[in-house]
This record gives sequence, structure tokens and C-alpha cells, in this order.
Amino acid sequence: MFAPMISRERNIILQSKHGRPFLVDVYYKKDGERKPVIIFSHGFKGFKDWGPFDLVADKFVEAGFVYVKFNFSHNGTTIESPTDFADLEAFGNDNLSIEMDDLGVVIDWVCSNQFPDSATESDSQKIYLMGHSRGGGISILKTKEDTRIKKICTWGSVNEFSKYWSDEELENIKRDGVVYVGNARTGQQMPIKWQMYENYFANMDRLFVPDAVKQMSIPFLIIHGTKDETIPVEAAIEMNQWNKNSELLLIENSNHNFGGKHPYTENNLTADLQQAVNATIQFFKK
Repeated sequence: MFAPMISRERNIILQSKHGRPFLVDVYYKKDGERKPVIIFSHGFKGFKDWGPFDLVADKFVEAGFVYVKFNFSHNGTTIESPTDFADLEAFGNDNLSIEMDDLGVVIDWVCSNQFPDSATESDSQKIYLMGHSRGGGISILKTKEDTRIKKICTWGSVNEFSKYWSDEELENIKRDGVVYVGNARTGQQMPIKWQMYENYFANMDRLFVPDAVKQMSIPFLIIHGTKDETIPVEAAIEMNQWNKNSELLLIENSNHNFGGKHPYTENNLTADLQQAVNATIQFFKK
């Protein structure tokens, strides 16, 4: 008897609460068994098809999960160009509240009868969140307001959004209305508008990661590279200290992307990514 093939339903269109459609992928084996659903959130200047993310998805499906990944509605990609930052205006109008709402739309969809093979292949009582970098922070915050989430794992996650913003930077951005960050891969100058910071400070009861970590009562695995050049490893150590029920895995000498890059042409994951995947699978199966 042949093992069931992986079903990859890609670029399904969902509608955000903020006027923009966005794309979502669902990976699963059609084997008639109801499986836990992992929802993965990408990071800043990221997208669902970045680098090795498809390979990562396959690993979780092979381990017995339904795996969902999506583009945040304002991440700068479009329906027509899901792997290019083709809409920098949308990117500049992104904020954390929008990303929280987008993740909520995905969770609602997973729990609906619109979700592919929802009656036979997925168990909406077992929704697990996984997020990289900024997507890790969004995932943490979502656990505070949605009891449908039963477990969470973060990879290289931010642990507080404003800690890297100096008063001088904030004053300059408020004065100019926008700041530009370079994308080393594409050469684009990507705008971040003042509204993003304004939204954060106006909604800190919803968007303050330390509070969400301290209040979290579901199982929480924190994975971080000790040589993370984007978010210092201390962020992971602090979160582990804030929540005594959390688990911490530090991957020695690993960087922010655990060796991944875009484009990714290898057929296998890097050793660091494979370690992160294996640990996450083991955690979600407990």
C-alpha cells in the first residue's frame, strides 16, 4: 500500500479586515486522519514562500500535521506577485494590529467548513502557532486573545517591539512621517510610516509582548540561534525567564535564519534548520 502523497493547496485567497486580499497555503496528507494544524507566521521583510519554507512545511506534514503558511496582507507582496515586494505602499501601511487581525482571519478560516477537507483531515481543537522573528511576536500576542490556540513555538522571535526604537529615531520618524529600510537582497528602499509606531503605542494593551509571555498558560517552546545577528539571543533567554513553564532551545552558533536564505536551492534543510524542525515536531507531539 502506497503512503498518501502530500497535498499542497497553494495561493488560496483570503480577505483581510483591512481591505487587502492575501494568500495562504495548506499542506497535508490525505489519509483520513484528523491532524493538528500548525499556522506559521513569517517575519519582517518575509513572505510565505521565502527560502526553505516549503521544505520546512513538508517536514511537518510528513510528521503528521496539517501545515498552514500565509502572507500577511500588508507585507508588500501581491496576489499576482507573491514572492516580490511589488507594493511598497502597502508595506508602508502595515502595522502590528493589521498582522494580528490577519492571523485571526487565518485561524477563523482553519476552524470553518471552508478549510480544505476540514471534516476528515484537520482537528480544529488542536491549533498550534509557529512564528519566525516578528511573526513570532505576533504569534505570542495572539495567544493572549484566542483560546483556540493550544501550543506555540517561536523561532528567533522578537520579545518586545519598541525596545530597539530610540527616542531620537522616533522623533525623526514622527517629523518626517516615514523612514526607509534597505533590503539587501532586492536593493529596495522599503518605507515604514509613522502610523506603524503610532498604532503600537496606542494599542500597547494588545501589542506588548512581555505581558503576553508572562500571562501565557499554554505550552511554549522558544528556539533561538546563539549568533542571531538580528534579534539578540538575550530576547529568548528573557522570555524563558518570564514564563517558567516555557522551554528554551538555543542552537549554538546559529544565525537569525538558522542558515536559511532566499532563494534556497538545496534539497535538504541546513543542520540548524533541521534541528529546529525536529525539536518543534517533538514539542508539538507531546
